[in-house]
Amino acid sequence: MGVYNTREALAKAEELGLDLVEISPTAEPPVCKIMDYKKFLYEQKKRDKVIKAKATKVVVKEIRFGPQTDDHDYDFKKKHAEKFLKEGAKLKAYVFFKGRSIVYKEQGEILLLRLAQDLEDYGKVEQMPKLEGKRMTMFLAPKANKK
Repeated sequence: MGVYNTREALAKAEELGLDLVEISPTAEPPVCKIMDYKKFLYEQKKRDKVIKAKATKVVVKEIRFGPQTDDHDYDFKKKHAEKFLKEGAKLKAYVFFKGRSIVYKEQGEILLLRLAQDLEDYGKVEQMPKLEGKRMTMFLAPKANKK
């Protein structure tokens, strides 16, 4: 289009029925562009929507254990955890200590480490077991699919 001063640029934009949009206000002199601003915003929203649709959403599934979970219940929950990791979801496994069961925190940690070891083919430990108040939490992330 060319180089104009502010008054000329505004007149040219008005003559074309478009808007004068400031692109780089910090430049000396400021850089402006003559365009249809509403169309520009519409295109920008469309681009943002496409980018957002392509972004992966992280799903976190939770599995809760007690400090003295027996083998059958453990196996049942382990199968669910395996399924979650195969689907590509992150897994938050935690042991909840009710009342005075906090004295069994070693058993809770052993339980979570056993789960991590049993699921090492499907996911990797993202955060080792950590006691936070009355719950001990561990995070597992799914392993990348080998194609």
